[in-house]
Amino acid sequence: MAKRVIVTGGAGFIGSHLVNRLVSEGDEVVVLDDLSTGDAAKVNPNAKLIALDIRSLEAKQFIKDFKPDLVFHMAAQINLRKSLQQPMEDASINVLGSINVIQGLVESAEDISKVKFVFSSTGGAIYGDVDTLPTPETVIPNPLSPYGVAKFSVEKYLYYYHVVHGLPYVALRYSNVYGPGQSTKGEAGVVAIFLEKMLSGETPVINGDGIQTRDFVFVEDVVDANVRAAQNDVTGIFNIGTSKESSVMDIFNLLRRFVGKDFPEVHGPAIPGELQRSCLDFSKAREVLGWQPKTTLEEGLRITAEAFAKSVKQ
Repeated sequence: MAKRVIVTGGAGFIGSHLVNRLVSEGDEVVVLDDLSTGDAAKVNPNAKLIALDIRSLEAKQFIKDFKPDLVFHMAAQINLRKSLQQPMEDASINVLGSINVIQGLVESAEDISKVKFVFSSTGGAIYGDVDTLPTPETVIPNPLSPYGVAKFSVEKYLYYYHVVHGLPYVALRYSNVYGPGQSTKGEAGVVAIFLEKMLSGETPVINGDGIQTRDFVFVEDVVDANVRAAQNDVTGIFNIGTSKESSVMDIFNLLRRFVGKDFPEVHGPAIPGELQRSCLDFSKAREVLGWQPKTTLEEGLRITAEAFAKSVKQ
């Protein structure tokens, strides 16, 4: 049955992929995005784009008037380094903006048990440095950035809204998401940064020794996790990753193979305070949501490299 859906941040990387999926399934989709980093051209023409800041009274009123069945909350200040430099601005968007959206949904619902809120949280930034890898949801988060603190705070607000108001919610803690359409600006992922450099004939710079690891998950698999979270009656927190560590050097070597040019290894200084290892245990999502990543790193990077190459030619 078609649903009335709001996707905040739906003009962004992951959001635009999710909107395409929802539209294809026949849902009535509205994108709320202030377009500060999102791109209106990415929004599916069969979805309605409303350009509003999630912190605004207008955004809250729109949610109340639209009365959605489902909200996917993806809008955020995603630049971790910016959060270190401007923690108040980060909290304003990521905490206060999120509360505004949640409150709008709660006030719009005639029967709170019939709506759902799906929140895009974070994996690596929320757990901080941990000894347990892959990291399960049972590990207590100790975020080391305002960005991670803000995401954790919103999870706690959702718990409050669930217990006190009865709001059904799912928070998805993503590992490192990559795929076609990812921005190469701001807090871009290493895949997008390396591809942009390689396709313009430049050699990318590897921060530090390149043996630092991340858990890379393909964007369409993340979209599938969101859809399953919305369809499932469960409430709670789930890691969305692959449970596999891949180093920056692994990414570099695979991408230069797909681009078809043997770029030399160029190493720059390490980023101070950067996590050395990050990997998420997704077994809870597999058991409860029936979700698991379908795309191998090699396949996902090949698809992404082809899409980036195509966009460069255009």
